[in-house]
Amino acid sequence: MATTLLALAIASTGLYAGFMLIFLTGIMPALARLDDGAFVDAMRRINEYVPKAVFLVVFLGVVAFPVAAFFVPVDDRSDTQKWLILAGLVCAVLNHLVTVAGNIPLNNALAASERTGEPASAVRAAFEKRWNGFHVIRTVLITAAFGLLIAAGLN
Repeated sequence: MATTLLALAIASTGLYAGFMLIFLTGIMPALARLDDGAFVDAMRRINEYVPKAVFLVVFLGVVAFPVAAFFVPVDDRSDTQKWLILAGLVCAVLNHLVTVAGNIPLNNALAASERTGEPASAVRAAFEKRWNGFHVIRTVLITAAFGLLIAAGLN
């Protein structure tokens, strides 16, 4: 059971890290080339579409599976493996805190701006640089979590 939980922790974290990395290296640079109106509209639509069931299962699994892997007793688990799982879990939790405290409020403000009629240039200026900054942080954190969990699995 513990091996399965660690495998699920690695898989969910890897999927999420991949999603974050693709956003960082592909989607956001492509959107950056759009004019203000197209950028703002595209980000609004992405923010409406992404938080659906499949994404939420992975998003929650990134924390739930490492927690389960850490707390399920295993007789032959080394201290190193325990610490690696815990460190991966801490990185995943920090990733979620950045998302909840940084990216989600910006996403909500972006959605709300659709009703205010604020110019797209002002909306983008208030959103893009800050959102990307938070996104870099959370991508680094979840990628570190993935690496730490892989190391735990190999230990």
